[in-house]
Amino acid sequence: MSIAADLGINRNTLRNWVLRAREAQGVGPDAARDTGTVARAAQATPAADADERIRQPEARVAELEASERKLASERDIIRKAAKYFAGETNW
Repeated sequence: MSIAADLGINRNTLRNWVLRAREAQGVGPDAARDTGTVARAAQATPAADADERIRQPEARVAELEASERKLASERDIIRKAAKYFAGETNW
């Protein structure tokens, strides 16, 4: 099973995240052109920035999970209403 499927996200979304992370670390396709990028990336990313980069996706995941719960609840209400009104009609 793929990592994207385990995370419940689209493969292209995961790919974009990986590419952005590599570029931020200086490991992306542009790193071969600029040999100083890796050194600058290592100096520019202290532990606090690493923690923040982890917290942002975690916060987004929590937000999306809350949204998913709300949508599931709304879907269930609509299904119950549809069943109720389907029983009320005399076709």
